[in-house]
Amino acid sequence: MCGELFSLEGKVALVTGGGRGLGRGMALALAAAGADVAVAARTRTQLEEAATEIGRLGRRALPVVADVRDPGSVSAMVRAVVGGLGGLDVLVNAAGVNRRIPSLEVTPESWDEIVDTNLKGTFFASQAAARVMRERGGGKIINIASLASEIGLPRRVPYTAAKAGVLGLTRALAVEWAPYNIQVNAIGPGYFRTEMTEPLFRDPEWVKRLLSRIPAGRVGVPEDLAGAAIFLASRASDYITGQIIYVDGGFLAGWPDRPRAG
Repeated sequence: MCGELFSLEGKVALVTGGGRGLGRGMALALAAAGADVAVAARTRTQLEEAATEIGRLGRRALPVVADVRDPGSVSAMVRAVVGGLGGLDVLVNAAGVNRRIPSLEVTPESWDEIVDTNLKGTFFASQAAARVMRERGGGKIINIASLASEIGLPRRVPYTAAKAGVLGLTRALAVEWAPYNIQVNAIGPGYFRTEMTEPLFRDPEWVKRLLSRIPAGRVGVPEDLAGAAIFLASRASDYITGQIIYVDGGFLAGWPDRPRAG
């Protein structure tokens, strides 16, 4: 019974931003749970590497080059998944970009790049997927939110605005699409070490300060999102919609009281 609840056998999943980092990790998790998985991003080399890893798990894999900032590209992406894998049951909106820019230096171009990738792309990918899911009798949409969906982050105002928007988007779509049996939820990762964040980890003082703020005493790795992704993609979450699960090592729960060294 328990295994069946979390099984994704016979399901088709699409992970945007699936070529690397958190998206790639979740794509592999869904494949390990039994889904056939399409991965989409702008870089074909990374997509083909991810597809090879999915294939090693015994699942069908489909790399799709797409730019989520372009609604036309998003529509073509979903058509390619339906044509290549026979349908679409799970969408993970993991495509994202972040820039640390003082707010007085934000340009319209940098604003559009960040907001269009993280928010506009999430909406139009969800819309295109929901049209397919409605005809199939339901589906699962998993948006990738952030700590910035809950708290303000300096020098990341466009990103914070976009990720707060992802949380609102998740709730609104969950209510609107519940009659179609489409559950829309979000995962809010805390601080994770990925290719995108690697430059930050080259500063030992920054790392020390960060770890002092995380009750778990460590940063996340892509595998830490596997459980939440499988849960929200599976039957186990059929009565859960419009929610966000923070996977942050306790960051948002409060400040840890660590004993002083010595």
